[in-house]
Amino acid sequence: MSYSSTGNPSIDRLAFFHILESLKIQKRTGWVNNNIPNPESISDHMHRMAVLAMCTTDSKLDVAKCVMLSVVHDLAEAQVGDIAPSHGISKEEKSRLESEAIHTFVHDMLHNSPAAQRIEALWKEYEDRETPEARFVKDLDRFEMATQALEYERLLDGARLQPFYDSSIPYIEHPEVQEWGKDLLAERGRLFDTRTSS
Repeated sequence: MSYSSTGNPSIDRLAFFHILESLKIQKRTGWVNNNIPNPESISDHMHRMAVLAMCTTDSKLDVAKCVMLSVVHDLAEAQVGDIAPSHGISKEEKSRLESEAIHTFVHDMLHNSPAAQRIEALWKEYEDRETPEARFVKDLDRFEMATQALEYERLLDGARLQPFYDSSIPYIEHPEVQEWGKDLLAERGRLFDTRTSS
C-alpha cells in the first residue's frame, strides 16, 4: 500500500490514524503459521510490551521512553504487514520496506510535524539498538512472545511451541527480563509436569 499526500494536513493526519487500524486487525504471522485459532494482533503484542515496560524496577531506564518505544517498534507493520522468515524476504529488504513505511507516515501523512519527528526518532532508536532503553524493549519483545507462547500452550491442549522459546529466551540480555524468562520457563515446566502426571 502506498500513500500520496493530499497536501491537506488534516486529511493526511486522519489517514495515518486510520492506517493504525491494521495493527489492531492483523494477526501475528508466527501464530497464524502455527495454526493458532484467533491469534493475537500486532497491537495486542505491543500493548502488553508497553505494560511490561512499566513493570521494570531498573531505575537507570527511562520508563516513559520504554513505553513509547514499545508502542512504535512495530509501527511500520501497519503498512508492510508482519514479515516473518517464512515469507522469504531478506533482512535487508524487510528493513527497506519498513523504513519506507515510516517515511510515508512521517512525511506524507504527518507532514514532518513534531509528533512525526518524535515517532520517527523512537522507531529509529529501537531499530539501532544503541540505547539501554532500545535494548531493554527488544528484550521485552522476546519475552512477550514467549509469554504468549505459554498462554497458547495452556489454552490448546497438546500444543508445543518450542521454537518460540528457542528464538527468544536465550537471547534476552537485561538481567531483570532474564529473571522473568526463568520464571516463565519454570511455569511452563509445571504446566507440562501436570499434564504428564494426569
